[in-house]
Amino acid sequence: MSRLSTSPWTIAASLLARRSRARRTLILARVKVEESQYQLSTRQSPRSDDGEWEKIEKSTVGPNRNGEEAKDEWEGIIGFFHPFCNAGGGGERVLWAAIKATQKRWPKAVCVVYTGDRDAGKDEMLERVQNRFSIRLHPPTVVFLYLSTRHYVLSSTWPHFTLLGQSIGSIILAYDAFSLLVPDLFIDTMGYAFALAFSKFVFPSIPTGAYVHYPTISTDMLGSLDVSPASGKGLNAGAGQGLRGSLKKRYWHLFARLYGWAGGSVDVVMANSSWTASHIRTLWRSRAKRPGAHHVSVVFPPCAVDEIVRSVRLDTESEKKRTPTILCIAQFRPEKNHTLLLRSFARFLHSRSATADQQPAPHLLLIGSVRDAHDATRVYDLRLLAHELHLTPSHVTFLTDASFPTILTHLATASIGVNTMWNEHFGIGVVEYMAAGLIPVVNDSGGPKMDIVIEWDNGETGFKASSEEEYAARFAAVLGMADEERLGMRRRAQSRALAFGERTFEAGWIREVGKLMQ
Repeated sequence: MSRLSTSPWTIAASLLARRSRARRTLILARVKVEESQYQLSTRQSPRSDDGEWEKIEKSTVGPNRNGEEAKDEWEGIIGFFHPFCNAGGGGERVLWAAIKATQKRWPKAVCVVYTGDRDAGKDEMLERVQNRFSIRLHPPTVVFLYLSTRHYVLSSTWPHFTLLGQSIGSIILAYDAFSLLVPDLFIDTMGYAFALAFSKFVFPSIPTGAYVHYPTISTDMLGSLDVSPASGKGLNAGAGQGLRGSLKKRYWHLFARLYGWAGGSVDVVMANSSWTASHIRTLWRSRAKRPGAHHVSVVFPPCAVDEIVRSVRLDTESEKKRTPTILCIAQFRPEKNHTLLLRSFARFLHSRSATADQQPAPHLLLIGSVRDAHDATRVYDLRLLAHELHLTPSHVTFLTDASFPTILTHLATASIGVNTMWNEHFGIGVVEYMAAGLIPVVNDSGGPKMDIVIEWDNGETGFKASSEEEYAARFAAVLGMADEERLGMRRRAQSRALAFGERTFEAGWIREVGKLMQ
């Protein structure tokens, strides 16, 4: 027997495949039964509730090995690695929209979601998907497999060397997943590059794909260690100073090399923005030397722009009803930099001229979710800061865990949508501002700068800023515009937002996943 055939990895692969073989047979049999029951209960085509599928051009799928177009009848199991699939955030919208697109294009494919949300059943999760994202999936071909080792990817499990620890944890979690089922395609939609590397190492014949929301580490992160803490460039700005900082830099650079090695194993890579794609191409540059690896593609995430555009009027009459409200929709997390926003708004408010006092007073509205006690404490601290800055409740409102209808109401009446996060990887919230006709004032970095708030239809779609002074000046500029000029910018912003709709995402997703089926 050859040395290769008796290697530990070959033995592990054989054991994992053997262990999951019976479950695979059971899953496929159960899908067949549920499909029959579903058709019987609905007394109609199982796809009719999703509406008529607008055919995507065959060119988006690509040819197979024989030069023929990939068939709709592709049968197999696609494993979606998303341990926190019930979280309800933007990353989960991508997951469910991806599964919906997959079901439409390859109706015989079985979509298996590896999740650690063991307290939620299939019916409950699919109902939450529909209520939270208005995404209706075909239940029979969605299967959930429950992981028991998710705690290994929590930052709290690794108080020291967190990046490395979580990466090791993702390998443990991937082993857990493959012990449950070895899929035909393995796609990570959360950012666990080391899980994909494990898959490729143990099962080299299984095609792997990644949808990257943001790199685990980036060249900008590495550079931020040497800048001033007051620069606003992330939570680790200035952390490279001194002996401890020097060790941190060495650790991060070493981890970046490991991360590049892991990412270099992935067959198909989709990035959510030009900023993310640029960093991934740099960090995972070893992919370019690998035979069969495809170029990193930008596939913008699905944004609910159509629903917002239908719900919000944008004309001269609606312009009269808009108030001088500056709206920020962002989770209350440190990296969102609400502190910069409060200080900028205070500077703007206190610098207004005497004549401006005769106009309606500007108001800052902060909307965000509170996930836990840490977030609740953060909101309390922000309220204290507002008080220190002499911002009264008539100036600033904090609205936590608002419903989507409530958010739509504020989108329809506010004037400015603001983003203060440095290097926001994409910026779904910014797209939603623009879809509602708000004029965006965003951080001069990341996805909002490179992809979203750009010149469109021969004009600007918003403003960029980095410092308190710049944000304050941009607020004044927007609210000081003539109505006609402001309405023109709103319309351009809305037109730009329409480029990030769900159809655009579906086409990009199907094009890239089709490459894994060649």
